[in-house]
Amino acid sequence: MTQTVEVRFKGTRKAYFVWDDDTDLLRVKDAVIVEVERGRDLGRVTAVGDSAEKQCGSSCSGCSVGEASEERPAAKPVVRRATPDDLKIHREIRASEEDVRHKVIQRVRANDLVMKVSDTEWQWDRNKLTIYFTADKRVDFRSLVRDLASLFRTRIELRQIGVRDEAARLSGVGRCGREYCCSTWLKELSPVSLGLAKDQHLSLNPSQISGGCGRLLCCLKYEHEFYVTARKRFPKEGKTLRTAVGTEKVIAVDIFRERVFLRHEEHGSRIIPLLQLREETEQLGASFSSAETALRESVSSAPDPSAISRRGHESPPT
Repeated sequence: MTQTVEVRFKGTRKAYFVWDDDTDLLRVKDAVIVEVERGRDLGRVTAVGDSAEKQCGSSCSGCSVGEASEERPAAKPVVRRATPDDLKIHREIRASEEDVRHKVIQRVRANDLVMKVSDTEWQWDRNKLTIYFTADKRVDFRSLVRDLASLFRTRIELRQIGVRDEAARLSGVGRCGREYCCSTWLKELSPVSLGLAKDQHLSLNPSQISGGCGRLLCCLKYEHEFYVTARKRFPKEGKTLRTAVGTEKVIAVDIFRERVFLRHEEHGSRIIPLLQLREETEQLGASFSSAETALRESVSSAPDPSAISRRGHESPPT
């Protein structure tokens, strides 16, 4: 039985391969030697079987497990498991890449090019050196490639990447105190718009909603559904309600602590749990939301705030 595997390399680079030895199946985190475009490379298995086939099918670059097509070539076979000697070579190569990056930076300055060298990556067999860089404009690096090819005596590939891809490759610690999502578990970067911050009632100050890459936080995207769902259970800010105290105006809501901030013209402000507010309005025969069915859900069925990441988010009014 042929086993489909997803293999990841340095940074966010990945590819899909097949393993034909059904007596010794590969497992996640196994190191393998694979055939690439120009030689061989070493990577680690990150998905196997049905999971790898599903991701392979939805991958933009794609692969074809089984029959090949013009648009999606068949996945190549895994050459073999990596041996201790292979891993030793791999570690030595990775240790040398920072020195290589400094040499590349010197050549970039000598050629008077406006570009930032972010990272360098040797192929395991040293048949290719990939140099990742960022630049505001298009860069004519033909002379630089010739210079580097004579220096390192291997095939040189310069690849321009965006600032988000750069952050994913280099990693770092975000404002939440954890390692960047894009360099850990969030492998596919999707567009993030300012409208997502508006829907979540966050500050529109770029310094407050931007990540280490200078772009909008990725968590604005994958947490958006939680905020939209949770807010359906709360009254809208600015709405006037009839409660046990009288007529009160909704100042703010705290979706994480299940609280509502109200203000009465005579009695001042108060903070009450969402469940208490719902009971008060229902006793008076009123409702504070058009989504009445959502309001009648039990508190236990609400989205779990602990599943949300770490932005700090909404603060109560002063």
